[in-house]
Formats: sequence, structure tokens, C-alpha cells
Amino acid sequence: MAHTKALGSTKLGRDSRAKRLGVKIQDGAKAFRGQIILRQRGSKYIEGANVRRGGDDTLYAGKDGVVKFSMKSKVGFDGNRRKTTVVSVA
Repeated sequence: MAHTKALGSTKLGRDSRAKRLGVKIQDGAKAFRGQIILRQRGSKYIEGANVRRGGDDTLYAGKDGVVKFSMKSKVGFDGNRRKTTVVSVA
């Protein structure tokens, strides 16, 4: 007989592809208008001056300039405070 008896098929082997998230342009580097600075899920980083947010929370440069990362304390809708990173282009 040329088959295996009563073992069934495996349920493994369906791992998804990596999404390549993270910072694409570092602090102090030059960015051009429309260039992706950071890919993320959610709002771990928030947009500052001359930075726009895409539909999938990607941050990209609104104008040519130098990328700057800074920290900021943010108050949520429930009154809790958290520190977040602001990305801007100067």
C-alpha cells in the first residue's frame, strides 16, 4: 500500500509574512516630501510639525527637511497620562 493509514494532515505551516514595521528614517536624517518615516500599528508614535498620518497609521513627511524625534506627555480620554514620541520634520 502506498499511503499512510489514519494519521490525517498537519495543521501547521501557515505562518504569516512579516509586515516590515518600524522606523525607516532615523533622527537627524534628511527626509523628502512624501517619504515614509515610520510604519506602525496604532499610535505608539504621533505626528508633529510637517508630518502626516496615513490610513494604516504610517507616518510620512509633509515637507522636505530633517527628521526630529522628541518625547511628550499625553493625556488620554480617561485622564491617564502616558509618554509618547512625537515625530516632526524641521
